Amino acid sequence: MSKRIIFMGTPEFSVPTLEHLIKSKHEVLAVYSQSPKRAHRGKKINSSAVENFARKNSLIVRTPEILDSEQEYNFIKNLGPDIVIVVAYGKIIPKRFLNLSKYGFINIHASLLPKWRGAAPIQRSIMNSDTETGISIMKINEELDAGPIMHQAKINMNQNMDANTLSEILSKLGAKNLIVAIDQIENKEIKFKEQKHSNASYAKKINKHEGKIEWNESAKKILAKINGLTPNPGAWFEYKGERYKVWKAKILESKGKIGFTINNELTIACKENSIQILEIQKEGKSKLSLEKFLLGNQIKIGENII
Repeated sequence: MSKRIIFMGTPEFSVPTLEHLIKSKHEVLAVYSQSPKRAHRGKKINSSAVENFARKNSLIVRTPEILDSEQEYNFIKNLGPDIVIVVAYGKIIPKRFLNLSKYGFINIHASLLPKWRGAAPIQRSIMNSDTETGISIMKINEELDAGPIMHQAKINMNQNMDANTLSEILSKLGAKNLIVAIDQIENKEIKFKEQKHSNASYAKKINKHEGKIEWNESAKKILAKINGLTPNPGAWFEYKGERYKVWKAKILESKGKIGFTINNELTIACKENSIQILEIQKEGKSKLSLEKFLLGNQIKIGENII
């Protein structure tokens, strides 16, 4: 039987789930997304990826600055949804809203809960050099990402996986598994399992200042930072007073004086092994491959990279 669904999501990560819902037998009553934001320097207002996708598909869209209002409460109540699906919406769901749908508010979270609750589970899992991650489908309660879990799906990770790639993989994995989960809810085949709260860890929001590369760390840890912060906000270093963002790198077993280039191909010695930069972006310029970068930017052997 078709379910009446309200969807809440904001970034590109949320779009595959909404797309799967539209193509399913279920009815999407309305879509909530964060309100449009001004671009850099305030020149242009940008709508979210979810809002753009929803409007292209002629769905009802709500983008309130404040969710916890009588207007939004009554709007959801009057629609009478069976389920509210939440995927990276970016706002806390008010407690009084949680009983407005028959089966509650169901969230897709990009980690294997209770590990990495919070705002940046994808980035933190990479920066922590985790070997596996996945998605958790859970029922939202009053505490952040602490509700009972109905389904999880795992994937293996490797040290070359960046946040952009992992986000795409997990968004598709979550979308695929959600449709199955909704059917299981309908057929009363699912059981919600409480999380083991004593095992919880938290993925705090990424601070752009975390992106500074510290060469006195191991190459493995530095690569994890580079990959975890790609594409945004990015890992970076300074050279002769200018900032450079590192998009892609690899580990080499070569050694040298920590923080100094050890060849003419942008390889910097770390506490353990070294990092060779493969894609780089000088502040104010476009991203370049190492080969193209070196044509116009000579950073030779023995240079100190801050």
